[in-house]
Amino acid sequence: MRQLQDPPAPADSARHSAARRRFVLGACASAVALAFASAGMGFPSLFTQAFADTPPAGLEGFLLLSRKLTGRTSFDPALAQRVYDALSKSDSEFVANVSALNVWLAAHGGVPSDTVTQALKADTPKLAGTVTAVIRAWYLGLVGDGQHTSVVAYERALMFDPVSDVLTIPSYCRDVPFYWTQKPPAVGAPKAA
Repeated sequence: MRQLQDPPAPADSARHSAARRRFVLGACASAVALAFASAGMGFPSLFTQAFADTPPAGLEGFLLLSRKLTGRTSFDPALAQRVYDALSKSDSEFVANVSALNVWLAAHGGVPSDTVTQALKADTPKLAGTVTAVIRAWYLGLVGDGQHTSVVAYERALMFDPVSDVLTIPSYCRDVPFYWTQKPPAVGAPKAA
């Protein structure tokens, strides 16, 4: 003969309900993951997109900023490390400023570095200075100011890229110091000895 059971206690009912909710949420999460996987997005891509608002830090953050400011897609790894180390050494707030600039650029879209500098000068001159320092380091190969200036690149400075097909990078002085400040000789006149 069959015995009648007492109705479940409220605590048992709550445990049973919580287990049912976990099962349903797990099933829904699995369905969403399968939908993204079948759409070609994959779960790692979904995870990466969820944290896309957090810019990378350190050298990776510096390279991200450098790509945005220069429009280049890649940099020589050894030169990038040298530029990053020199800029970090010359400014104790450089690493924090790079992170702040990456966040600012993500919020304001991709804009040229001169526009970024002008926009930042009014709000945060410290960040505008970091933009200038990064551009100067990549294009001129110089970090620091005055007597504290160091050369981090010369032949591989980006200033030579636009004319690399017609200009040999000068590796020595072609005449006396400051020869370029003198007027050139008149056409057809004999050169002074």
